[in-house]
Amino acid sequence: MGSKAWVWTLWGAVGIAMHLGLVLYGLVPNLVLRPLHMAYVLPWIFLASAVPGKSALSGTLWTLIGVGACLWVALNADALGDQYGALEGQAQLFAAAALLLVVIEGARRAIGWPLPVMAALALAYGIWGQYIPGEFGHAGLPLASFLGTLTIAEGGLWGSLTGVSVGVVAVFVVFGAILNAGEAGQGFMNLASAAAGRLVGGAAKVSVVSSALFGSISGSASANVASTGAITLPAMTKLGYPKRLAAAVEAVASSGGQIMPPLMGAGAFVMVELTSTPYVTIMAAASLPAILYFWTVWVGINAWNRREPLAAIPNSEQPTRRRLWTTSAFFAVPFAALLLGMFVMDWTPEYAACFAAGVGALLLFVDAQGKSHWPAVRERIAAACNNAGRQVAMIASIILCASIIVGVLAITGLGVKITSVILSSGHGSLWGSLLLTALACLVLGMEVPTTAAYIICVSVAGPALTQLGLEPLQVHLFVFWFALLSTITPPVCGAVFIAAGMVGEHWLKVALSAMALGVGLYVVPLGIVTHPSLIAWWTAPLDAAVSMAQMVVGLALLSFALIAPQPVWRRLAGLAAGLVIALY
Repeated sequence: MGSKAWVWTLWGAVGIAMHLGLVLYGLVPNLVLRPLHMAYVLPWIFLASAVPGKSALSGTLWTLIGVGACLWVALNADALGDQYGALEGQAQLFAAAALLLVVIEGARRAIGWPLPVMAALALAYGIWGQYIPGEFGHAGLPLASFLGTLTIAEGGLWGSLTGVSVGVVAVFVVFGAILNAGEAGQGFMNLASAAAGRLVGGAAKVSVVSSALFGSISGSASANVASTGAITLPAMTKLGYPKRLAAAVEAVASSGGQIMPPLMGAGAFVMVELTSTPYVTIMAAASLPAILYFWTVWVGINAWNRREPLAAIPNSEQPTRRRLWTTSAFFAVPFAALLLGMFVMDWTPEYAACFAAGVGALLLFVDAQGKSHWPAVRERIAAACNNAGRQVAMIASIILCASIIVGVLAITGLGVKITSVILSSGHGSLWGSLLLTALACLVLGMEVPTTAAYIICVSVAGPALTQLGLEPLQVHLFVFWFALLSTITPPVCGAVFIAAGMVGEHWLKVALSAMALGVGLYVVPLGIVTHPSLIAWWTAPLDAAVSMAQMVVGLALLSFALIAPQPVWRRLAGLAAGLVIALY
C-alpha cells in the first residue's frame, strides 16, 4: 500500500472514530458538530480523487477555504448563535459566501451538475426573487439575514438534515462499509444460492435475493449492480439467459435495496427526521411494500420462463453446507447484534449500529476458514476505512447541497407557493396531485440522487398531499418510492446503464425488460395510498393481510400480463384485472 493510500486509510479511521465517538460519548452543540462533519468530508470530496496538477491544486484551495470557514463557525459557535442568523461585517459575509460556494462545488465534483445548479438557482431566487412578478416573487430579504440563516444558524447548512447525516447516516454507513470489507458479500451470495439456486430461473432468483440483502446495507443501486452483478451476471449468461433479462433482473433487484429494511440507505434516516417517526416504525412500515416489490420481480422471472426455459444453477456450483454456514455468519452475526440492540436492549438505532459495527470489525480479523493472515486483515481494515470515508463524504455532499434548497424554500416561502400550485393544478383531487408528484419525482430523480430527489419533492409536495388527507408516513414513502423510478426508467436509468454495460446489451432493451420486471416500483406506492394498512400492519393485522393478498394477486397478474407470451386481448385483460385487484 502506497503512502497516499495509507493517508486516506488513516483519514478514514479518523472519521470512523469521530462519528462513532460522537454517538457513544455525549452531545456536542450543533454549530460545532455539523461544521466539523463538513470539514471532515471536504478532503474526501476535493482531494481523494483529484488528478495531480490543476485538479489537485484547485481541490487543495477549495479544501483550505472550506475547512477554514467550517472551523470559523465551530470555534465561534456561541458568539454566532447570539447573532440569530444575521451576519455582521464584510468578513462574515465573505465566510458565508465561501461556505455556500464550497458546498455547491463539492456536490458538483461528487455527483455532477444537476443538484448544484438547482442549489445555485435557489440562492439566486433568495437574493433576487423580489424582481420576479406575480405570486412566485417575494418581498425581498436582507442579504446579511438571508445568507446568515443559511450559514450561521440552524436553518440551512447546519439544519436537521445535516444532523441526520452526521448523527445517524454516517454511523450506518460505517457499519455497511465494515460488512462489505469482510466476507458478508460472499455470505449473501451463498445464502441466496442455497435458497433459490435450485429453482426455475435459479440464477436470476439468486440475483434477486442477494441484491435485496446486499442493497439493504449499500443503499445505492449503482453500487449494488457493480458488486453483486459481478457475480450474478456471468452466472446468468453462462446458463444461457438472454442478456437483456440478466441485466434487467440485476438492475431491478439492485434498485430495491434502498426500500429493503433494515437499513434502506440514507433515505430512511432522513425520513425519521422529517416525519418525527421512530426508525423502528419506519423499518416496520417499509417491510411489506418491500416484500411485494421483490415478490413481483420473482413472479416476473417465472413469467419469463414461459417465453424460454431458464435453467437452475447446477448442484456442482452450489455452496457446501459448511461454506454456507461459515460465510453467512459474517453478516448474520452483525445483523443479529444490530437487531438485538434495537429490539431487546432498547438502544437508539445509532447506538445499536455502533455495537453492530464493533462486532463486524472483530470479524474482519478472520476469514471463512477461521484463519487470520495479517496481510489480508490489513487489506480488509483498509477497505473498511476507505469505503466508510468515501461513502460518508458522498452522502454528506448530497445532504449539504440539498439543505441549501430546503433552507431557501423555508426562508422565502416558495415551498408554500409550490404546494398551492400542486393543489390547484390537481383541482383538489388526490389522484391528480399524486400524478403530478410522481412525475416530479421521476424527472428530478433523473438528475439527482434518490435521497436528494426525495428531500426536495417531499419538501414541496408533501404538505399538499397531507392536506388532501394522506398520513405523513404515507406521503413520505410514496415520494421515496417514486424517487427511485429513475434507476430503471428511461431516458436516465443509472442501474440499467451499468448492468447493460456489464453484459454488453443495448441499454434500451434492458430498460424495457426492467420496467416490466419492476412493475411493482410503479404500482406498490399507489397501493400504499389505497391500502394504508400495508404500512401500519401491527395496528390492523387483518386488514393488512387482506390488502397484502390483494396486492400479491394483482401484482402477479400484472407481471404475467406484461411478460408471459399470450394474445393481446388476454394481456390487456390481465393488466386491467391486475390493477383493479391490486389497488381497489
